[in-house]
Formats: sequence, C-alpha cells, structure tokens
Amino acid sequence: MARPNHADTVLETVQSRSAAASSRLAASWRRSLIKHGLDPAQTSAPERMTASALAERHARLEPLMMVVAPRMDQLYGLVGHSGCSVLLTDAEGVVLDQRCSDADAPVFQQWGLWSGAIWSEEAEGTNGIGTCLAENRQVIIHRDEHFLSRNTAMSCMDAPIYGADGRIIAALDVSSARADQTEAFTRLIAAMVAQTARAIEADNFRASFPKARIIVAPGDRPDEAMLLAVDDDDLVVGATRAARRAFGLGQTGIIAPRPASDILGRADGLTGFEKAERAAVMRALARAEGNVSAAARALGVGRATLYRRMKRLGIGEGDVSQP
Repeated sequence: MARPNHADTVLETVQSRSAAASSRLAASWRRSLIKHGLDPAQTSAPERMTASALAERHARLEPLMMVVAPRMDQLYGLVGHSGCSVLLTDAEGVVLDQRCSDADAPVFQQWGLWSGAIWSEEAEGTNGIGTCLAENRQVIIHRDEHFLSRNTAMSCMDAPIYGADGRIIAALDVSSARADQTEAFTRLIAAMVAQTARAIEADNFRASFPKARIIVAPGDRPDEAMLLAVDDDDLVVGATRAARRAFGLGQTGIIAPRPASDILGRADGLTGFEKAERAAVMRALARAEGNVSAAARALGVGRATLYRRMKRLGIGEGDVSQP
C-alpha cells in the first residue's frame, strides 16, 4: 500500500533543495508535476487506445512483434509464476502485447497494465515504462517511487529496445503485483529484462538485414548487442546501437556504407573483423563436413564467392575436405 501521504511526499520532494531532490527519481517527479501538469493524487484510470488505433500500431510494428513474441514467452516462463506480467510497449508507451497468468489478470487489468493502455511519463507520471522511454535507459520503479499514488502497489522493471536505425522502438516491461517482493529479486528480474531486450535487439537487427552477413564485433560489454551488417562487398551497411557508439557510426539513421576494415582497423595479420569472418566460414565448412557448396548456401553466398573469401582469409585446400 502507498503511504497515506505519498502525494505530499512527492510535492515536498519536488519543491525541496535537498540532495534527494536532485536525484533522477526527483527529476522525473518534477517533470511529471511541472512539465506534464499531473497531480500525484489523481485516481483516474490510464487512458486506453481505441481498438482501431491499437491495430494500426500493431501493423506498423508487425516485423518486430514477430521477433519479440518468443522472447516474451521465454521471459514470462521465468517470472510469470511469481506474480509478474510481461509487457511490450511501443516508443510512445502504448502497451502492444502482454503475458500474465489468469489468476493475476484481474489485478493488472484494474491497474491498467493491459493492451492499449498508455503508460508514457506524460500520461502517467513516473513509472517504469514511461520513465524508461523518457530517460532512454533501463529503470526500476519500485512501489512508492511512482509519481501517482494509485500506482504505488506495483514494481516495474524496464529496458528500452533499439531498432536497427539506433532509435528506440519499444520498451520491455515486467511489472510485479507482489507486496513482498525483495530488492534482490527485483534486481534479478531487471537483469533478465535487460538481457531479453538486448536479445530482441539482436534478433530484430538480423531480421532487418536478411541479405547481409551479421558479424559480432569485439567489445568490452558482453551484455550489449555489438553487431555489424556487412554486404557482399565487405561494406558495413548496418550496426546496432552499441556498435554505432563503439565505432563512431552516428547514433541514429542510415549508415553510409564503409569498408569493414576501415571501421575495425588493421594490424599485422588478420583484423578483428577478418578473424570473425574466418571463424564464421570455418564453422560453416565444419557444419557442411567440408562441402563448399553446402557451406556457401548456408552463408547465403555463391560457391565462387566463398572460394574467393577462403583465399583472402588464408583458408587453404588442406584446411577442409572439399568435394
């Protein structure tokens, strides 16, 4: 339950000059109150989209929805029996899809955590979904950290999902109805949400460049999707948000094609890119038991193209058993 004076606490914090008032949470409360004109004591239910408007949003994001569905199922399988709901929203905080148990459904419906509901920070104040999107980062909004008093019975763990162009296209949310949820359990769920969001990004990135080779770029953050899309001319034509940041490819938008070797740099011997490419070719040849034609089909290139790459990468006749 929210403290009886939750609304007063929010107002006092926003008006205070204390250290607590300079926190990220207080900044979100301030936006909710001053910028969006919300009242922390308001009790009206979250606004919902019409069925037709929601259908239009589904249609626009259909490719993403197909990629997300199995990942949501997997995440729900891990947290669903603990009083949690898994939700996907678009970049404006509109709930597009969800997973929850039949037993917990009435609670989440009552709270407005349901398909078509609008959970932007502008509409609902500080909350997991809206604040994640507003601040462009992973967030945990636990119970009375919410702006609105009526939302303080829930805990929300959220992570943004970035599209192939580097822009936020969705948010992944796990909301909990459990009053006894510990901080340790909350952080464990948050880690799973972030991991799933990055997996969705990687899946969506691969689907966005079906004709390109997808290379895992070297990086210091194993939790980030460091992927490059490379065409048949060894030009980088796409990069995930993490790869864009790492290689200075611009935060958003279409990437001007650039040689992979220019992006990744060249030292003595093979570059990091070429090592990754050589490993991919060797794996394909191993799976094909040395059959170059079969390996070429698996890699989506012609037999002659694969032979040229093998030569360039130093894969000789004696390295595989060729037909």
